[in-house]
Amino acid sequence: MPLRLFGAAILTCFMAACSSGGLTASDGKPDQLYAPSIDPNGESVDGLLVGHRLMDAKEYELAIEAYQRAAVQYGLTGEILSGIGSANLAMGRLGQAERILRRAVKEDETNPAVWNNLGVVLMEKGKLSEAAATFQKAYALDNGESDSIRDNLRLAIAKLENSFYDPSEDQQYKLVRRGTGDYLIQP
Repeated sequence: MPLRLFGAAILTCFMAACSSGGLTASDGKPDQLYAPSIDPNGESVDGLLVGHRLMDAKEYELAIEAYQRAAVQYGLTGEILSGIGSANLAMGRLGQAERILRRAVKEDETNPAVWNNLGVVLMEKGKLSEAAATFQKAYALDNGESDSIRDNLRLAIAKLENSFYDPSEDQQYKLVRRGTGDYLIQP
């Protein structure tokens, strides 16, 4: 029995030596089954734009990857950090979202959408007073123009004023995206 296996192995080696091998067909042209080659002179699509579109399509893991590719090109800007943090927020990764959005706020302190998203995370984590202060900051930076930030601020203040815990009134909140990286909490 082992002699048959040895013979089959020798025969396979001889057959492999006789074939042209490689990833091309016998006529020298690439097979149709393989991926096309990369055009080094072709135009690439902006990773930031791809990330935003993937967020709209609710493909959050892919959006994070797109934002990471954009970070290679642009660096870790506030907008890229905000996108990554918002994707983590949408997937329920509150700890990661909070950490990344805090970095985004440090990077770009004047963007109300980043402050709003951080407020949403804080609200979800039950840090009501900090969430209310964060929404106030976002509302001030936005000059009161965003309805979603105003609604989030009102909700945070209302929850802060009625901050007793009643398990029978435990609600699930839904995040609704408004514009670029701006979320609204809806019960």
